[in-house]
Amino acid sequence: MTASPAPLDLAPAPGAVPLPRMVLAQTRYELRTLLRNGEQLLLTLIIPVVLLTLFGTTSLLDVGGGRRVDFLAPGVLALAVLSTAFTGQAIGTGFERRYGVLKRLGATPLPRGGLIAAKTLTVVAVEALQAAVICAVALALGWHPHGDPVSALALLVLGTAAFSGFGLLMAGTLRAEATLAAANLVYILLLAVGGVVFPLDKFPGAVRSALELLPVAALSDGLRQVLRDGAAFPGKPLLVLAVWTAAGLALAARFFRWE
Repeated sequence: MTASPAPLDLAPAPGAVPLPRMVLAQTRYELRTLLRNGEQLLLTLIIPVVLLTLFGTTSLLDVGGGRRVDFLAPGVLALAVLSTAFTGQAIGTGFERRYGVLKRLGATPLPRGGLIAAKTLTVVAVEALQAAVICAVALALGWHPHGDPVSALALLVLGTAAFSGFGLLMAGTLRAEATLAAANLVYILLLAVGGVVFPLDKFPGAVRSALELLPVAALSDGLRQVLRDGAAFPGKPLLVLAVWTAAGLALAARFFRWE
């Protein structure tokens, strides 16, 4: 005599999908949204490439000794990190906060830590794309980088963390319109006085010493020390970026408002 089959259990079993799947799904959404935004592409990709090509192929910029592309390429890489991790993220998150997107996401199974992880992965993915394009253009212009890639990666990671912290701080404390204006203003100012394309040695001594403490200046200088001069783990730039990172992330965690 055969045993009767076990009855099917049709009771509902609600539950969220695993956290990694939620984070990856949110990352794909964030990345698609960013890449469809023409203004963001202009800020994150086109402007850095135009600056590198313009100043790298003309004599408009006096960089002192050495070849222009060797000076410009590390600075433009630092500018790419600034544009994505700070300016783009601050503006995008600020308007998400204004339109209630963050509030609605807070009602989904995706935890806030998962949302931050998704935004971080999006920033890293965009920066990888930027680095690939910028390095390809720089190599075509005759750039010959050398140095420790681990040191360069450490600088880029710290720079990304520092800019992300202050980008989220701005987005989480100011109105969206104020964030838009302030983030773009900071971008332009740091482009002009952060040692990205204009050498800091053109400034007076006291001013130069102060500007060297800016995060974008530390990132630019550190990348030049590694990729142009062959230095390994430049101490001062890493220390400056570490201080900015700790301050930015701590302030963002303390004052960021989701609604």
